Amino acid sequence: MTALPITTGRTKFLRLALAADAAVTGVNGLAYLAFAAPIGALLGPDAALLRGIGAFLLVYAAAVAVLAIRRVISPAGAKAVIAVNVAWTLGSVAAVVTGAAGLTTIGAFWVIAQALVVAAFAELQITGLRKSR
Repeated sequence: MTALPITTGRTKFLRLALAADAAVTGVNGLAYLAFAAPIGALLGPDAALLRGIGAFLLVYAAAVAVLAIRRVISPAGAKAVIAVNVAWTLGSVAAVVTGAAGLTTIGAFWVIAQALVVAAFAELQITGLRKSR
C-alpha cells in the first residue's frame, strides 16, 4: 500500500500540533544552550550535556517546523516525528529511573514533566495524522 501525501485540506490539527512541538522544543533548546550552567546546577546534568541536548533540540525543532509549514505533509515525516517523540519520552523516563543523568530531585521532576509534554505532542500528532486522512 502506497502512502499518499497529506495535503492542506484536512491538516490544520496536524500542522498545529507540529508547529506547537517545534516552538516548545526550540525554546527549550535555546534555553539549554544559553543557560546551560545555571540550568545544570538546578537540574543536575553537566552543562556540556545540556548544550548537546540544546543543540539537538534546535535542529529537531527546525526539522519539525519545516515539516509543519510544507504545503504537503509527508505521512512518513509525521510518523518520524511521532517516533522521535515516543523515543524521547521513553528515554527521559529511563534517565530518571536509572539515574544515568545525575539528576537532582528538581531535575527528575522536570524531566518527567517534559516527558509528559512530549508524549502529549506525540498523541496530538497521532490524532492529527488520523484526521488528515
